[in-house]
Amino acid sequence: MYADRDLEARRNWYSAAAAAYDRVRPRYPVDSIESAIASSGLSPNAKILEIGCGPGIATVEFARRGFSIICVEPSLEMCQLARQNCSEYPNVEIQNTSFEEWDLQAKSFDAVLAATSFHWIPPEIGCPKAADALRDNCPLILLWNAVPSPKHEVFQLLKEVYQKCVPSLGNYASREQEKLNLQAIGKTVIDSGRFQKLRSDEVVHNIIYNTDDYLMLLGTLSPYIALEPDVRNALFSGLRAKIERDLGGAIELEHLCTFQIVPKLN
Repeated sequence: MYADRDLEARRNWYSAAAAAYDRVRPRYPVDSIESAIASSGLSPNAKILEIGCGPGIATVEFARRGFSIICVEPSLEMCQLARQNCSEYPNVEIQNTSFEEWDLQAKSFDAVLAATSFHWIPPEIGCPKAADALRDNCPLILLWNAVPSPKHEVFQLLKEVYQKCVPSLGNYASREQEKLNLQAIGKTVIDSGRFQKLRSDEVVHNIIYNTDDYLMLLGTLSPYIALEPDVRNALFSGLRAKIERDLGGAIELEHLCTFQIVPKLN
């Protein structure tokens, strides 16, 4: 999905949005984390490699359960936040490097974890390198927080703002389409020939954001980061007015969280 961006662009993509990302991106539901761990069969002393940890949103959840984690994250700003957020967990190491550039430690990990990050890695690199890092019979764990989105009828209230400012962003992304996108990534992993027997589960939560936090959330999403500043400002100004006037200054979003467990094919 974003793996076609060059490495330098990916390294700096979230630099300006890192603090906002840490503040307003949704957390992974506890029940999803617990289910993913149980489905993976991880032992309490498991050693995990995390690809693209960002500010450590998922890292903290695994670290507080006692796992030893080595994280690779190309963004310096994200690394700094992850180190702050994981400071109380001595078994977590944050390395400021991309997965592509990371020095492979072959057959050293009981799991490879990617939390809403695997789509940034070219599959011809990500799949074989993840498999090579795993010990025999160990899983790749893909956690996904799909982009939180308003219900269809709420989006229709906002659509006129998009049509005026950025028509290309004015199409509604249904939960079904999000599921298809994630299924396609899982299929790519299986098609690599290095993994087998994908298992998955999902949960949907509703989250309410006030206007400021919702616009901050949008500002952490790639289609909005890519906008020219004046276009983004005009869009956000229009959305703010619409949310304040028609929605009472708050917006309810649907948040799809999915995990995919894919054991290494030995």
